Amino acid sequence: MATPDLEDPNFFRTVVLVLEHNLEGALGVVLNRPSAADVSELLPDWAVVAVDPPVVFLGGPVQPESAIGLGRRGDERDGDGFASLFGDVGTVDLERTPEDVIPQIDTVRVFAGYAGWGPGQLDGEVASNGWFVVASEAGDPWTREPGELWRQVLRRQRGSSRLFADFPADPSLN
Repeated sequence: MATPDLEDPNFFRTVVLVLEHNLEGALGVVLNRPSAADVSELLPDWAVVAVDPPVVFLGGPVQPESAIGLGRRGDERDGDGFASLFGDVGTVDLERTPEDVIPQIDTVRVFAGYAGWGPGQLDGEVASNGWFVVASEAGDPWTREPGELWRQVLRRQRGSSRLFADFPADPSLN
């Protein structure tokens, strides 16, 4: 989660689900930036399993013309078209239809672009207090109220980071 100290407008009050973090860098998707584009218009086959709001989310500033599908599998089978990340969450091959993906996907969220960091870059931003590092909850990727997610995640934290939930967007207007 972006702290109020992070000055990059691409990440102002964002909640980023980190999908991969290793020596080569990190990759994630912004969970709380819905666009106005309906999934049904861009990927009509996937609209039936798109969670509300059924719009494409702005996943981050890197490759905004590409799409990443994040899905929740409906069963435990291994299969084709779904790459497990953690728990029942994984990436989905959006070039297939939901019926062609095994295991069956019961929920999908589509992201245009992603957030990406080079080697050590995200670690440096965390060290300089640019990000709150918090555990996600199972419902975070599928929230029906993305505009409230930043505050909701902060409110469930313990300690001083919880206080930032009510931090004004522009402290000079406080």
